Amino acid sequence: MKQKYGKVAVVMGGPSAEREVSLMSGNGVLDALRSRGVDAHAFDPAERLLADLKAEGFDRAFLILHGPFGEDGTVQGALEVMGLPYTGCGVMASAIGMDKLRSRLLWQALGLPVPQFELLDEHSDWDAVVAKLGLPIFVKPNIEGSSIGISKVKQAADLPAAFAEARRYDRVVLAERFLDGGEYSMPILGDEVSGFVTLPAIKIEPATEFYDYQAKYFRDDTVYRCPCGLSAEQEATIGELVKKAFWAIGGRGWARIDFMTDAAGQPYLLEANTAPGMTSHSLVPMGARQAGMDYPDLVLRILDTTLQGA
Repeated sequence: MKQKYGKVAVVMGGPSAEREVSLMSGNGVLDALRSRGVDAHAFDPAERLLADLKAEGFDRAFLILHGPFGEDGTVQGALEVMGLPYTGCGVMASAIGMDKLRSRLLWQALGLPVPQFELLDEHSDWDAVVAKLGLPIFVKPNIEGSSIGISKVKQAADLPAAFAEARRYDRVVLAERFLDGGEYSMPILGDEVSGFVTLPAIKIEPATEFYDYQAKYFRDDTVYRCPCGLSAEQEATIGELVKKAFWAIGGRGWARIDFMTDAAGQPYLLEANTAPGMTSHSLVPMGARQAGMDYPDLVLRILDTTLQGA
């Protein structure tokens, strides 16, 4: 394994609001790689210069940074300049995937379903927003992950406070129609050359008001269903939708596409996560297990994608 992959940096932590989750994900990946004989080392760009990756002789990088800087094309661009192979999406797909507004506009243009949404600012007519989207409404920052800054608004009077909370994390804020079906996520591997493969979808049933930060990473009462309860035909149809969504942003390597359904079972794309979590609560390992792939096998399969561009 050492000869095949060389010296591997597991790039984790970073400066974003999702640093804590990234460190948990990164340590899981690091342990998995070492368990399979890979010469893997932790590398935190919040504490060291990215240039040290080249100076210290790393051959490739397993990117497990979450949020801005690590998942939006910034690190990817730096590694491209260095000529260092890395896991996951390239600069363009990372940037678009991190940007909820742009990815949704792109998907809409291709006729792919997304929830109805509105952009909010200080001058928004809150009553008009409610009249258009109904209640409840999800208010979320455009560029952020792990449900950071998201609020579920049940009455119009709470919209200004929800907007202010989301605005703390991004200047662009979305209001999104609530869908009363189920919340799901589907992992995807591969690229348009080798072909895309989806893993079984996971249905998420939080005990909290919605699938927030605590429910995602720390609570033990969130229920994950995999198999997700959809029929084989429904899941196959959604798998094709997920492949189209990933292809549309220029995706490669791996990702997780989140979607929701309405009361009639119609799926709507929410966002693409181009460096998904790999913690004990994370969804990609759940889908992989259902497909017969254990955690270290999944990690190696993701790392293998760096060999294609080496």
